[in-house]
Amino acid sequence: MGCSPLVVLGLGLTLLILSASGGKMKIVEEPNTYGINNPFLAQAVRLQPRVQPAPISGPPHLHRLAGKCFSLIESSYKYEFCPFHNITQHEQTFRWNAYSGILGIWQEWEIENNTFVGMWMKEGDSCGNKNRQTKVLLTCGAAHRLATVSEPNTCIYSLSFETPLVCHPHALLVYPTLEEKLQRQWDKAEQLLYDELITHQGYRKLLRSIFEEVGYLVAERETLSSQPPAQQPLASCSEERRKLAAEVQELRALLNQHNITVREQSGPAASEPSTRRPTSPSLAPRHLRGDEGLRDDAQRNPLP
Repeated sequence: MGCSPLVVLGLGLTLLILSASGGKMKIVEEPNTYGINNPFLAQAVRLQPRVQPAPISGPPHLHRLAGKCFSLIESSYKYEFCPFHNITQHEQTFRWNAYSGILGIWQEWEIENNTFVGMWMKEGDSCGNKNRQTKVLLTCGAAHRLATVSEPNTCIYSLSFETPLVCHPHALLVYPTLEEKLQRQWDKAEQLLYDELITHQGYRKLLRSIFEEVGYLVAERETLSSQPPAQQPLASCSEERRKLAAEVQELRALLNQHNITVREQSGPAASEPSTRRPTSPSLAPRHLRGDEGLRDDAQRNPLP
């Protein structure tokens, strides 16, 4: 049985490509196991993550999404979201160098007003002098669905994921997910703020320490402490000074509300805010009830 002209032409093109490439043909396939590390792909073809995903955390009813992936094709790109793992992007074209990369790896939650607002996927592929990252917003929907993907800022993506798991009004509350010990710490912080014994900034720091302890947030890394003072940028020093001055002003206003005066520093350093926390504020001198003042006068002007 003879071959058709189209088959002959196809075989001829294949032989031509093989001879031109020295008999080697690189096959680029789209990873489909959690977006990375498909065992059926050659090592050179797999996407290489920069870091490992953070442990699964947050509302327990959302943990059932771990190990699943959801896809969306938009504008010739396929986006694959694997909760608590990563997000990848694959260009759906026949170009020899079509882009396929990691847009972020699961790191931490974004929390506002006692609510899990979204999931942050960070430490993705390099993009200039930074790494790609994605914020995943969780919205109520009839089924698990990757709804929309956008890029509001260069290499920073925004993704909307619909799921019936967040339709209950209390589905994304933070406080109920904490163990009793951390709930008591939160209650104490609330009481300190109510009694005006801490500032709003101090209250936020206490909450952050709770969220870091339970694994909802990644611990903040010290960026300037490892640098000698001479190498710290002037803008960063000015910003720190401004924050300290604002905090000192807020503390002074709080003390004035309780009729407590603070002894001012004398000399050139008086205009600079102190970086040390105040010990015990000095109270203004007060006369006791009785004849304390008369005795003072008698000591200054003794009778003949």
